[in-house]
Amino acid sequence: MTSTIIATEPAVDITKQSRARLAHRAGKFWRAGGPAVIFVAMFLVVAILTPAFLGGGGFTIVASSAAPILLVALGQALVLNIGSIDLSNASITLLGAILLALTLGPLGAVSPLVVLLMVTLFGAVNGVIVAFAQVPSFALTLGTFGIFQAAALVVSGATTVYVSQNAGLITPLYTSAVAGIPLTFVLGVVAAALAWFMLRFTRVGQGMTAIGKNESGAIFSAVRTRKLKIVAYSLSGFMAGLAGITIIAQAGSASSTGLGSDLLLPGIAAAIFGGTSISGGVTNPLNVIFGALTVALVPIATAVIGIAAQAQNLVYGIIIILIVALTLTRSRNAIIK
Repeated sequence: MTSTIIATEPAVDITKQSRARLAHRAGKFWRAGGPAVIFVAMFLVVAILTPAFLGGGGFTIVASSAAPILLVALGQALVLNIGSIDLSNASITLLGAILLALTLGPLGAVSPLVVLLMVTLFGAVNGVIVAFAQVPSFALTLGTFGIFQAAALVVSGATTVYVSQNAGLITPLYTSAVAGIPLTFVLGVVAAALAWFMLRFTRVGQGMTAIGKNESGAIFSAVRTRKLKIVAYSLSGFMAGLAGITIIAQAGSASSTGLGSDLLLPGIAAAIFGGTSISGGVTNPLNVIFGALTVALVPIATAVIGIAAQAQNLVYGIIIILIVALTLTRSRNAIIK
């Protein structure tokens, strides 16, 4: 009697390899130009359904709304790139805006520099704890999110803080424009270009990407992982400070419940929508620009198609889940992030 052996293992392997290749190509395509394509498509749909949108300065409105989101998302992208996350940078933004509103009068032109230094140090503290205490970044920054949020409430007295003097030092960032684009958004684009250059052409940026791709390999390659983690979180704090400046430029005031108080989810959504890998090692700050524009366009697009404003966070959440599911092509390593 002869027995027949059916080999199914290779077929399974081929199927898995095909799926992996497909996912890799999809992720590569998305990171190459997907965010820009989706934004342009959404913008055209809104313009077609609401013709007055273009004539009423539609892109200027979107760019103004996208400015703080973009800066928060850039900080988030730099931290995600090392395989960590920063849930506190949105609350640092709010605290920075409140501090700027309080100090702009007495300190004048020095105030933005002082605030930027302070929020950069806030970010550095996060980085030091992650790097040296090996506290998981999610747990740590969730805790510091609450701390900075509480600090914002205390410093502001749980009220709106208005800029009483020297507002003219900041407001031109919002009232002035280049080709119809407010300077607040131009500031974000410049920050994105500098971040792209750093990641692509400097040892610091390449080392940060190496940590996200394979931290163990980076350590064996003599990459100073602890130092670069601190740098990443410091830059996240710095970007949050810039976002706080754009809030003051636009609103002339800051409060714990006002403009910028809900930047956490949009900032993460914009970073991920811009092609930043949730597992680290892949980001393109230039694509994050389109991620922020798309996220800023979501409230307008949902209103056009009749979705209630309360559902915006639902849309952001769906965006995060879908993009991560479609572009995640490798597993995380065993290093605590």
